Amino acid sequence: MRPIWKGSLGFGLVNIPVQMYVATDESTLAFVQLDKNNHARIKYKKFNEETGKEIKEGDIIKGYKWGADYVIMQDEDFEKAAPEKQDFLEIVQFINEKEIDALYFEKPYYLTPEKNGAKAYALLRDALKKEGKVALGPLVYHKKEWICCVKPLEDHLVLHRLRFAEEIRDRAAIPVPKAEVKADEIKMASMLINQLSKPFKPEQFKDEYAQKLLNVIEAKAKGIKSTAKPMKVVHNATTEDLMQKLKASLKPTKKAS
Repeated sequence: MRPIWKGSLGFGLVNIPVQMYVATDESTLAFVQLDKNNHARIKYKKFNEETGKEIKEGDIIKGYKWGADYVIMQDEDFEKAAPEKQDFLEIVQFINEKEIDALYFEKPYYLTPEKNGAKAYALLRDALKKEGKVALGPLVYHKKEWICCVKPLEDHLVLHRLRFAEEIRDRAAIPVPKAEVKADEIKMASMLINQLSKPFKPEQFKDEYAQKLLNVIEAKAKGIKSTAKPMKVVHNATTEDLMQKLKASLKPTKKAS
C-alpha cells in the first residue's frame, strides 16, 4: 500500500514527519456500462460544446464562472491561495470527540510516522489517549482545504476529514411533522432500547447485499436461475397500534417467563 500524502504534523513546537494512507475500501461491486447490442464498453469523450470536436487532455484548462465570462486559472494562481507552510498539518486545538456531531465526519485515513518521527508520533498518540482528546487542524491537499480531526486508535493515529459548517444543509429546509409522544410510550421505547443495547462489534456487520448480488452474478454466469423472493414490508405504524407494537417487540423477562 502506497501513501497518498507525505508531510508533517505540527504539535506545538514538535514537528512529526508522517505519511497518510486511505483507511477504507468500498464494499460495493464495480459495474461497467455496455452497449446492449454487442456488449462493447461505453466510453466518454471530452468535446468542445461550440465546435463539437474532441479535446485533448493537454488543451484543457481550468476556469471559474464570473458573471457572463470565465476567469482562467493557472497553477500559480492556486499556489497564491495555498498556506505558507505546504505539506503541513498544524494542530490548532484539542477537544472532546463527543463535541463533533457524526454529521461532520467524512472520510478516515491512517497516519504513520517516518522513522525519525516515531517517538514524537507515539508521544502525541499516548497523550491523546491519556487526556481523552482529539486534535483539530487544517490541511491543504490537492488544491482543497480539509479540516482534520486526528485521534488515536490502538497503535495508530487516524485522520478524519471533516465537513465544513457551510457544507451542512440547513435542517430548517427539511421540516419534520410535529407529533405528541406520551410518557408511557417513551418508557416502553426506552425499555426496548435497553433490551437491544450491547457493545459495538463492527465485524458483526457485513455488506450482505453486495454478497447476495455477487451470488446472483455467479449464478447467472453458470446459467442458474435465481429463486430468491423479496421480503414484503408493511408500512402501517399508526399511532393507535404503536404501544401494541412496542409491547410485542419486547422479549419476555426471566421473571415473567
